[in-house]
This record gives sequence, structure tokens and C-alpha cells, in this order.
Amino acid sequence: MKAPLAPRPHGYIDYLAVLVLLLAPTLFRFSGLPAVLCYVLAVVQGGMSLLTAYPLGVAKIIPFTVHGTIEAVTSVALVVIPFLLGFSDVVRARNFFIISGIALFLVWMVTNYKAAELPARGAIGMRRRVHV
Repeated sequence: MKAPLAPRPHGYIDYLAVLVLLLAPTLFRFSGLPAVLCYVLAVVQGGMSLLTAYPLGVAKIIPFTVHGTIEAVTSVALVVIPFLLGFSDVVRARNFFIISGIALFLVWMVTNYKAAELPARGAIGMRRRVHV
């Protein structure tokens, strides 16, 4: 069965995830290390999205399949981070990270990572010459 989620809607979800990560500490009232991790993850996710070779990427450097591999690993990491980093007793933060990991895994499961175009050859920002 072909994965139903195409690169463009996946990109929208990626940028929505950045927003959620930035707002989560305020919305769910947690601070300290969990909040810092949310902000760091938001920057990393935003940067990766901007650099991914998919319709909503800007620089198109990271192949979409690599983007998918990073998301698969991150989905597992999000679930275990509260326990590894010692904030599993901060219920709202722990639950946010676990639910985020599960959500990311579900997005990973339904995304067609092979559907995006490959990055353009040549230097970034250089246009290809058209010979007439």
C-alpha cells in the first residue's frame, strides 16, 4: 500500500509542529529543561523543514527520505526523553513529549517520503541555463 500523505501536506504539518513546540511550554505550563528542549526542537525542526527537498523547503538540501529517517528516530527519542533526562515526574511535560512522539511516529507511518523531488544539481541559488 502506498503511503497516503504527500510531501506538501507533510510540510504543513512540519511547520505546524514548529509552532506547537514554540507554544507548548506556555500552553501546558511547564518550564526548565522541558521548555528549553521544546525551543531547541522547534529551531531544529524549522531549520530541517527549510532545508528539506520538498515543496515547502527553501534550500532543498536534505533529501526527503533523510528527513523521514530523522523523524523516525526523533519520534522514539521524544517518548523516552522525559525518562532519560529526569523530568518524567513533570506530568504535563512528560505527556506532551510522549504524545508528540506518538504523533510524529504516526505522521512518519503515513508519509510517502519517496514522492518529493530530488534536490536540484548545482550550487544553491544558481539558476540553470536554458540553451535555445
